[in-house]
Amino acid sequence: MQLLVAYYVMLPMIGVNIPALQVCVLVFGLNSAAYVSEIMRSGILSVDPGQMEAGRALGLNYRVTMLKIVIPQAVKNIVPTLGNEFISLIKETSVVSFVGEADLYVAFNYIGSNNYEFMVPYLVMALIYIALVAVAALIIRQLERSLRKSDRRH
Repeated sequence: MQLLVAYYVMLPMIGVNIPALQVCVLVFGLNSAAYVSEIMRSGILSVDPGQMEAGRALGLNYRVTMLKIVIPQAVKNIVPTLGNEFISLIKETSVVSFVGEADLYVAFNYIGSNNYEFMVPYLVMALIYIALVAVAALIIRQLERSLRKSDRRH
């Protein structure tokens, strides 16, 4: 909905003419940025405040304490949720054809219109999205495992 409102209502209303792909990148970027910033904030807040106090008690300044103590612990909490946001973004890109930008839907719709057989191209398109999401989920799962292994070593 945000993409449609931005492309067909807001940008024409203020007189801005931007190509559809750039509007898609802008809208998806702004939408995801809001979620990612909240994910980062909540991940940092999930670390015990005593960790910051311990770093400061050791004589470390705020920046060093965040970089060396707090953020490494927060990353373990951030990765799963950030991975979910990335997978959600992959799925959201399926709507870029609504603003006239060519995507998988447009390409497979063209293939289907050539022979009036739409089911097979749409199934292939669905398999491509499933494969993209599965690969992303696998990479995220491996990253989570490696972070857990590093916990066991300490």
